[in-house]
Amino acid sequence: MMRAVFPFAAIVGQEDMKLAMMAAAVDQGIGGVLVFGDRGTGKSTTIRALAALLPTMKVMDGCRYHCDPAVSDLWCEACRTAGDGKAVTAPVPVVDLPLGATEDRLVGALDLERALAGSKVFEPGLLARANRGFLYIDEVNLLEDHLVDLLLDVAASGENVVEREGLSVRHPARFVLIGSGNPEEGELRPQLLDRFGLSVEVRTPRDLPTRIEVIRRRDGFERDPAGFTETWRKPQDKLRRRIVAARSRLPSVTVPDIALERAARLCMALGTDGLRGELTLIRTARAIAALDGDEEVADRHLRQIAPMVLGHRLRRNPLDDAVASTRVTRAVEELFG
Repeated sequence: MMRAVFPFAAIVGQEDMKLAMMAAAVDQGIGGVLVFGDRGTGKSTTIRALAALLPTMKVMDGCRYHCDPAVSDLWCEACRTAGDGKAVTAPVPVVDLPLGATEDRLVGALDLERALAGSKVFEPGLLARANRGFLYIDEVNLLEDHLVDLLLDVAASGENVVEREGLSVRHPARFVLIGSGNPEEGELRPQLLDRFGLSVEVRTPRDLPTRIEVIRRRDGFERDPAGFTETWRKPQDKLRRRIVAARSRLPSVTVPDIALERAARLCMALGTDGLRGELTLIRTARAIAALDGDEEVADRHLRQIAPMVLGHRLRRNPLDDAVASTRVTRAVEELFG
């Protein structure tokens, strides 16, 4: 029996985190979401709730990598060899990467049982299972360096290459990287930090009504998971339809020149390195516009997502001890008025 998952629509507050997750679900090219904040603020709950919210996807029947029947250029070797195969539906995978995971478990390795029988067969790892889905790393700032290096290589290429023990395997590995953690337990390596398209901070609610509502809903879910889930079924369906509609609308959302100029000016004012900030800003704003049902990117979209796109890309300023999100908000107000 499948374990019940807390409904995404029932999560109280944490609007930035929910918006970032939905934007990444609309456009996986945004580059993943990093969630830092206090313990017990619903980080893991929200991530697993998003997985249950997403519509199913089409996959090649029997494929270990969830190859998309409509995109033959990204098929694995087995799907290419088989040619046209039967398409079936499957849930979007959400795979946990434990902190103690070995390199073999992440990338895959030789199947030892079959190897003892005399045949070399590749046993896919977590990267294979996460293809076209989400790879979730709790306490991402504590991840071992050699695993971080592996993730960086795969995230950049969208492909996992394994060459060891007489094996030479190459398979697609495109996923949305979701990381969560507590900044008090250590900082994230800059190379990995830069790979996250969006970064949000979550805090324990400070107002009494919000805290009471969180407790009420969580208690209701734990006492009767099925009944609570049914109560929130219509809001869940509405959110799911919104994501599906946004995905369909996304290619037609236009970005006027003034929006490009705003994005570039904002990044210049904040001194971000490279152009990844502008590109992610525009891409995320387009996804938000699609979620809102708008035909083009406007100032309100850029204002809404600027802190989560740019906050983690700022260099430390010895003359300004304000937190990154405050610096971004201040620059946004100066630029947009």
